[in-house]
Amino acid sequence: MNVAKLPDGWESRGKPPTLFRRFVFGRYNETRDFLDALAALTDEAGLHPQNINFASTYVNITLDANDSGELGEAELSLATRINQLYLKKSD
Repeated sequence: MNVAKLPDGWESRGKPPTLFRRFVFGRYNETRDFLDALAALTDEAGLHPQNINFASTYVNITLDANDSGELGEAELSLATRINQLYLKKSD
């Protein structure tokens, strides 16, 4: 995977590779609303984060590699859709 193709704000980590991003919010209810919308989005996509950590004003998301051990189009597409969700929720 070419690092130049990473969606804004995401970084590649480790081997096998994962995608990581922290999303920051002003208030707890914004964090909660984002998590609820994230659950619906990932269920619809049929692809779920490997790890989600959160506190009152942030959410850390890690997307893992596919079965072949690579970050493919599905993972990059989900990261892009999560970015769009974040931008929509922060408006």
